[in-house]
Amino acid sequence: MSERFEGRTALITGAGSGIGRATTLRLVEEGATVFALDIDEARLKETAELGGEQVVVRPTDVTVVAECKTAVAEAVERLGKLDILGNVAGIAANAHLTDVTEADYRRMFGVNVDAYFFLAQAAIPHLLEANGVIVNIASNAGLMGQAFSVVYTMTKGAVVQLTRSLAMEYMKRPLRVVAIAPGGTDTALVRNFSMPDDVDWDLIGRYTSPRGFAKPEDIAALFCFLASDEAKNIHGAIVSSDNGLTAG
Repeated sequence: MSERFEGRTALITGAGSGIGRATTLRLVEEGATVFALDIDEARLKETAELGGEQVVVRPTDVTVVAECKTAVAEAVERLGKLDILGNVAGIAANAHLTDVTEADYRRMFGVNVDAYFFLAQAAIPHLLEANGVIVNIASNAGLMGQAFSVVYTMTKGAVVQLTRSLAMEYMKRPLRVVAIAPGGTDTALVRNFSMPDDVDWDLIGRYTSPRGFAKPEDIAALFCFLASDEAKNIHGAIVSSDNGLTAG
């Protein structure tokens, strides 16, 4: 394994499982020190045990704005600087539009959009000092319409536009902003996938690829490339890793 991130620091959300855990461990393998956030303290502890002393954990509810700001401040205080922000945490639910509750709507936007915005807002002053990088996890769902997933697709579309707009705003500043748009990935989010009993499965089939699911480690490898100096010319891009799902 290379040492592309030797001496660098990262803050990663959703680090207790899935893509967040895989990214945390890959960054550590490549030399980084990671400030790892997750709402699930037990899973976060498991990640720390796997990553060793280069993983510093903080149980955090990223839907709380004050928690986002405090987490960034603590990361800089404990690690000395911040080179990479990885907005990875995400949740999903599927339902008929007319059955979506306000609580479910607000919760999904809180995790998938609000947290990304307020963590970026708190982190950017520190990232500018380090010629840093923000890597957001979007989704193929942010690039295409999907039946029975209206709220989720809305949130991921917002991540796409957050990425592009931040890239434009900081075009002349020492900060890169990129996003990854995964397709189906073998994580708890996908394993817990369910649909209402009476949906039209003909409409859902077009959102799956015959090439199957990615592994979290596949997305983590792409994350680390985009966060590295090897990707110095990639700014504002939404990079699909979806087994061809959005190709046509």
